[in-house]
Amino acid sequence: MARIVVITSGKGGVGKTTTSAAIATGLALQGRKTAVVDFDVGLRNLDLIMGCERRVVYDFVNVINGDANLRQALIKDKRTDNLFILPASQTRDKEALTTEGVERVLGELAKEFEFVICDSPAGIERGALMASYFADEAIVVTNPEVSSVRDSDRMLGILASKTKKAEQGGGAIPATLLLTRYSPARVDKGEMLSIEDVQDILSIDLLGVIPESQAVLNASNSGVPVVLDEDSDAGQAYLDAVARFLGEERPYRFTTLEKKGFFGRLFGG
Repeated sequence: MARIVVITSGKGGVGKTTTSAAIATGLALQGRKTAVVDFDVGLRNLDLIMGCERRVVYDFVNVINGDANLRQALIKDKRTDNLFILPASQTRDKEALTTEGVERVLGELAKEFEFVICDSPAGIERGALMASYFADEAIVVTNPEVSSVRDSDRMLGILASKTKKAEQGGGAIPATLLLTRYSPARVDKGEMLSIEDVQDILSIDLLGVIPESQAVLNASNSGVPVVLDEDSDAGQAYLDAVARFLGEERPYRFTTLEKKGFFGRLFGG
């Protein structure tokens, strides 16, 4: 059976879809058969990040409603073996995500895939609750800003109380922290929370730190998951996060401010 993983945060614009694409692609690169599912009914951005928007014929809601079967709706990634995308609907309401329908589709995916990554929409409305309800574990994506961390803390409360596991008395699903858009220079200036600050507030283990990077925007605009840009700092940081997710120990990179040498300080280099 698959591990069903929800990528969540509470706050919009923190990089959930970028992270879903990167983690799913990274797992597939490790030879793990992976499906990534877009729960953001009505907006649908995952297919753009994955570069497959022109190949969408059927979507998640079509499968729930019985208008298409899962094999018809799943899109095989052209760049990475073992990776499939189930897009969201742009034309349906989030109420189309019924508990029974979502459970059935995730159950079908779990029979065929090793990992099912659920890309949650922002907020705590139906789409986000459905994305986390059947999850086995969560990756909480947070920016090092007070409002983002506060919203993630609220989402941890939901993961502890409003999942199927919690309703059955099993408590909270395991959650790890992925800190995005991190800038050691801005932390040093007091403009951003430090890694330690965020961990003190959320009290969950750190999966990865993704640096603030132009590579993320470039990758999104070109429809290529940033994890495939192995020369970029963000791509390397996501590869590290995937390795840790699979149990490997790796040091955290891009988390400290590079100190200038004597000549750098002298000439401003």
